[in-house]
Amino acid sequence: MIRVFVADDHPLVRHGVVEVLRSTQGIEIVGEADDGLRLLNAPTLAEADVLVLDLSLPRMSGSEVLRRLRVSRPSLAVVILSSHPEDQFADRALADGAAFYVSKEKPPSVLVQAIRDAADGRRASRTPTPPGNRREARQKLSRREHQVLTLVVSGRSVAEIAAELDVQSCTVSNHLAKVRDKLGLQTAADMVKYAYSVGILVSPPDAGEPVRED
Repeated sequence: MIRVFVADDHPLVRHGVVEVLRSTQGIEIVGEADDGLRLLNAPTLAEADVLVLDLSLPRMSGSEVLRRLRVSRPSLAVVILSSHPEDQFADRALADGAAFYVSKEKPPSVLVQAIRDAADGRRASRTPTPPGNRREARQKLSRREHQVLTLVVSGRSVAEIAAELDVQSCTVSNHLAKVRDKLGLQTAADMVKYAYSVGILVSPPDAGEPVRED
């Protein structure tokens, strides 16, 4: 029996995934969570063989949860289930320790197979970047810079990002400065537009809702 914990902040999505998995032979649901901190503090997480993890979680992002679990629970297999474009996020998630990356656009059978493969110790292969090919500007970002960019464009303030990543606010500001320099961006609003254009954001930013960078 494969014991699975599901973390997603959208109730309909989470409940749908749970129902699909409960109806699948050989899989048992041991817990659910709707934000990153609740996930890490859930007692039943210790019982799980596989974690199905959304990247866009409140209070603590899925990518930060994944980073922390690589230290505290390195044996826990993680399957990312995300609405973010697979071609832009999968390689980084796999490099961070995820076993598989499944788009929410895929049929349930793909998720079920990924869970079974992850429980058996298998991992998805990463797509190597051919030598000599010109990389997109965003691929020049370090793992932490990419993480900070994602959090900023999702609406987090510098103070909130610092608290989530357990670093000083000045450290976050330094990362943001490097992001601007590498991407040729000036303001947080520019970062949001850029993030939408490359698929980091999956819906256009609300023009009436300012980006917080305080």
